[in-house]
Amino acid sequence: MRSGTTAAGKPRAETLPAALGMSVSELVHAVGGFEGDPAEMVRASVRTAERAFAELDACDDVIDKASEDGGEIADRLRTHPSAESVADVPAELKELATVAARVRSTDETRRLLNRVLGREDRDAFTPAAVVPLTADALPRLPSAYAEPDDYTDLFAVAGREEQLRPQLRLVHTDRIARVASHLVTMVERVAATGFVDKRFTAESLREAHRAYELWERCLAERRRDLS
Repeated sequence: MRSGTTAAGKPRAETLPAALGMSVSELVHAVGGFEGDPAEMVRASVRTAERAFAELDACDDVIDKASEDGGEIADRLRTHPSAESVADVPAELKELATVAARVRSTDETRRLLNRVLGREDRDAFTPAAVVPLTADALPRLPSAYAEPDDYTDLFAVAGREEQLRPQLRLVHTDRIARVASHLVTMVERVAATGFVDKRFTAESLREAHRAYELWERCLAERRRDLS
């Protein structure tokens, strides 16, 4: 995500004409309309561009670090659901929101500098749609009450439920794993973008929270059915 820089990490002054969308001769002609030494005006413009590129590089540092931190959060979230560390997930999601907020703090600076440098499409991209995961999309839990057989007494129902217990355990495990995977995927995807798209980031964070709530619900349902 870097702007044009030298090997030492400083912005290249010669990138100014390209950044402004004009040739060197056009730039010299443009500054010739100002009072004073045209050469000094060019040097002043170069210094301004250098500062602009330095500011953009600082913003890129924030974005790159946010992407790295988001990836680490996703890695930790991958272990929490498998260990069913319910209390740890909200803390990770809170940290994720903090990381995203750091990128949001660069929005105005990036917008202004990219406009000044004629690079307004620099951060533009079309993110994938955030598709929510709902309980209805999960495998249905087997139940003796949902079967067409007309059981004549509670003993028959209880017997059928005991027969379904191994299958019920497998379905619960599958549901929990699917929701946990969806949660991690949401975090991985938004981290990969560096949180630069405000709408996509907000939708991804909301879906991550919804996935956590659904995961908690699935855990509670398993306790209810298998305890």
